[in-house]
Amino acid sequence: MRVLVVDDDAELAEAVGVGLRREQMAVDIALDGAAALERALFTGYDVIVLDRDLPVRHGDEVCAALIEAGCRSRVLMLTAAATIEDRVDGLSLGADDYLPKPFAFAELVARIRALMRRAQPAVPPVLISGDVALDPARRTARRGELLLDLGPKEFGVLELLLASQGRVVSAEELLERVWDEMADPFSSAVKVTMSRLRRKLGEPALIETVAQAGYRVTA
Repeated sequence: MRVLVVDDDAELAEAVGVGLRREQMAVDIALDGAAALERALFTGYDVIVLDRDLPVRHGDEVCAALIEAGCRSRVLMLTAAATIEDRVDGLSLGADDYLPKPFAFAELVARIRALMRRAQPAVPPVLISGDVALDPARRTARRGELLLDLGPKEFGVLELLLASQGRVVSAEELLERVWDEMADPFSSAVKVTMSRLRRKLGEPALIETVAQAGYRVTA
């Protein structure tokens, strides 16, 4: 899952980013509304955590522009103002959820994952294919009775492939959805990670390579 965190409080944004990365998410950070809009329109984020009170371009403007552009990212709006009117205003702009500051980090994570489950097509809370089961909330993956020891990128790749339900996922999409903006698009990161993941999954093979197209789960 790839998330954009937008907040003009650099310390808070970085702290949230660190926490979400520990939750096996790929995270980018923007500190103002203009930068957020530019990134969001260029990258297919699963969820955008958007502070409402932003410099350069207000969070309301960013949210409205994303909706107008047909952006499919889910938007979780944050604000220090916690009145009912503020919540109604934020949701009426097209935000998918609303969380007042200060917030508990565990609730933020739960709301992000809930938004992901509301994606189209809907993503179930536990992803299953054959004897492989992955639980994003608990950050666990199993094959049969064996608990798999997956690194963050291996976990992210498997999560995306299972959520795609047999759809072919290109290496470019994997790089965009599982890695952050620091990833080198010309690197062999996807191939190396896929090789490690396949080794850890064992036999029979779960992931199929589709020539010149990408990867998909076979079970």
